[in-house]
Amino acid sequence: MIVVTGATGHLGQHVVAGLLETVPADQLAVVVRDAAKAADLAERGVDVRVADYSRPETLKGVFGSGDKVLLISGSEVGQRLPQHTAVIDAAKEAGVGLLAYTSVLGGPAAEFQLAEEHIATERYLIDSGLPYALLRNGWYHENYTENLGPVLAAGGVLTSVGEGRVASASRPDFAAAAVAVLTGEGHENQVYELSGDTAWNFEEYAAEVSRQAGRELPVNRVPAETYLEILVGSGLPEAFAGILVDVDGGIERGLLATRTGDLARLIGRPTTPIADAIAAGLKAA
Repeated sequence: MIVVTGATGHLGQHVVAGLLETVPADQLAVVVRDAAKAADLAERGVDVRVADYSRPETLKGVFGSGDKVLLISGSEVGQRLPQHTAVIDAAKEAGVGLLAYTSVLGGPAAEFQLAEEHIATERYLIDSGLPYALLRNGWYHENYTENLGPVLAAGGVLTSVGEGRVASASRPDFAAAAVAVLTGEGHENQVYELSGDTAWNFEEYAAEVSRQAGRELPVNRVPAETYLEILVGSGLPEAFAGILVDVDGGIERGLLATRTGDLARLIGRPTTPIADAIAAGLKAA
């Protein structure tokens, strides 16, 4: 059985869709907090299991011996390590055959705040003795293209990144890599550094948005302190705004520009250009 946790989230939905194109529905189980959100999957014959990362007792019996499990990292920053360890503990107790984890590009080399819980989870997973696959996902195109409305309204791209580059790829690209690992062989105890084929800078990003939007959208660079003030002033909680600014610092240091080709090799095709994601984002804006 293949088991996907967090299956109704942004990434999980793409993973499940890809798996259903590859394996019969009765070979797939999903772990969700709200069964109603997976009702369509249940109708297709997928085994829907209800559990919560934050309630370890609900994870008992969710996995079976020999299962291939995808642990999609939680979204609650500051709570993810205990959540992830609860899943890993349940998987170990069940004797799963493989646990794949969606980590962060660079692993221990990712020296920014958002990576800390990923790095600690990797260490816990490896020390658990379970067969593992580390899917070290880089940045999603959609981080920059799903909410283009404010960029258009502001008339420019605001950033504190400096000259850093981002080797991003689309969410479906990363999902396809997870599908390849879950349905393939020989992925035990492997580490995959997953990123896009092209590392773009913010001038290139802004130029492409400008081209597709039909108007000039310049890059407005500000110091990190100013960017933090602007984000907080726009209504973001200060802690979350600080994380975003810290990530920009990591980008400036080149931490999200790594290109290994692992993603394209796993999915068997070039990664999706950011221009495609910009087109989709502008259509939705």
